[in-house]
Amino acid sequence: MSGSLVIAGLGPGAEALVTPEVSAALAEATDVVGYVPYVERVASRPGLVRHGSDNREEIRRAEHALQMATDGHRVVVVSSGDPGVFAMAAALFEAVEQGDAAWRDLDIRVLPGVSAMLAASARAGAPLGHDFCCINLSDNLKPWSLIEKRLRLAAEADFAMAFYNPRSKSRPEGFVRTLEILRQSCEPERLIVFARAVSTPDEHIRVTTLAEATPEMADMRTLVIVGSSQTRRIERDGAALVYTPRSVS
Repeated sequence: MSGSLVIAGLGPGAEALVTPEVSAALAEATDVVGYVPYVERVASRPGLVRHGSDNREEIRRAEHALQMATDGHRVVVVSSGDPGVFAMAAALFEAVEQGDAAWRDLDIRVLPGVSAMLAASARAGAPLGHDFCCINLSDNLKPWSLIEKRLRLAAEADFAMAFYNPRSKSRPEGFVRTLEILRQSCEPERLIVFARAVSTPDEHIRVTTLAEATPEMADMRTLVIVGSSQTRRIERDGAALVYTPRSVS
């Protein structure tokens, strides 16, 4: 039997945001591989084996998936959001580059998903409507000095910014420092969106300013969007709309 490997994005949480292409791949899979909470989002069925693992075992997980595909399995590696945004696609290709030469000949496909960044932006309005950048604030795989450099340059360039993994229990000081860096470069009224658990029952959207933002507003389930100097808020009955105009004044 000829094996295959699909790297699929499950979207931010809601079943309705899983693409039909990803659903079809999961329906044909013999094995699903991923971080335990993501694997558990895939319904169990006869003929499907689910392989959950710890979030810190990405390369080992990728190697396991590649070997099963080599052995003839139809494997789907799942990530939340989009698999190419701080997720398993890059880890898997790193394993391909460094691993068994036979892995390069496998049928490998990447299926996009709705990223947390795009889902959060849509909930708020369109804060990423003009030039923006995306930064992972975790220093697990890169030094804090590099994160700080990128934050300063992004603020200097006046990008809107989307932050993944802003604040965990093990490293709460990182987001404290992030707000300090932004306050050195940006005006106090700069808009910030804290979008927690978008598309799940725990969803909560908070729009505030840089002056009013506190580290406790973010956790690991929060996607933070910092507007550019052009980003605006439209007040109305119900939730305000936040957007960044397509033209720069």
